[in-house]
Amino acid sequence: MQLANEFNPFQNNYSINFKGVLMDFSTPRIMGIVNLTPDSFFSGSRFQAEKEILLQVEKILTEGADIIDLGAFSSQPNSDFISLEEEKDRLLSPLKQIAKEFPTAVLSIDTYRSEIAKQSIQEGASIINDISGGDLDEAMFPTIAALKVPYVMMHMKGTPKTMQESPSYTDVCQEIFKNFSTKLIQLNKLGVNDVILDVGFGFGKTLAHNYTLLKKLNNFQSLQRPILVGLSRKGMIQKVIEVTSETALNGTTAAHVLALQNGANILRVHDVKEAKEAIQIVDFYQKQ
Repeated sequence: MQLANEFNPFQNNYSINFKGVLMDFSTPRIMGIVNLTPDSFFSGSRFQAEKEILLQVEKILTEGADIIDLGAFSSQPNSDFISLEEEKDRLLSPLKQIAKEFPTAVLSIDTYRSEIAKQSIQEGASIINDISGGDLDEAMFPTIAALKVPYVMMHMKGTPKTMQESPSYTDVCQEIFKNFSTKLIQLNKLGVNDVILDVGFGFGKTLAHNYTLLKKLNNFQSLQRPILVGLSRKGMIQKVIEVTSETALNGTTAAHVLALQNGANILRVHDVKEAKEAIQIVDFYQKQ
């Protein structure tokens, strides 16, 4: 029997429309990462040759990914700016090939640029995943409204170049909650309702901020939107257990279990098989 004050993430009945197909979140979903960059923080997620990109997409779909997230710029702390043209060059050709080879796959594009969003949807993508929550391109919200596609709205303080320069909050949860609430009203006025929220672990947060957000993640469920978490192999895991990104898988799985128990609906991950197993364990546990 579930206690009255026990939170069960597997009872959230959200659904999102991906090109006419509803994806429900009665069981959490997995977003598998494919970075089309030479400089993402975890070397095991970098893919640039067309053949290896397609093989990686096939691998993570086979392992159980529900969504493939393609990114063509690095957003790690202190990462360098790249031009619009360079992002297009890295992204659009692989995207076309993936959409051709895996026509039923749900493809997400990790970008804060509305022009990239527009072209990506035209080439077969289904979702836009914006690390800036619309702050770095004022045309993003109207573009999402015109495209009529789901939108992952992440919170970031500053830019990737500056976000870890002494980030401070009076109350990190309250400030992000207010930020989301304000932006959800803006999007609703534009007719955008298929919004997924991401508190932005590691994006303008200290180690303490990150773990406060993880502990209080279920507070954001009152916004009535699916919650995506991006914890995979991040510094908030590396620092606690003193490992590198390459050896942070075990810590990542532990963090994923905590996130699932605290309300995560989508895990954005480098390691799909292990994330799938974490979901299965937590699901079985919750049902007892």
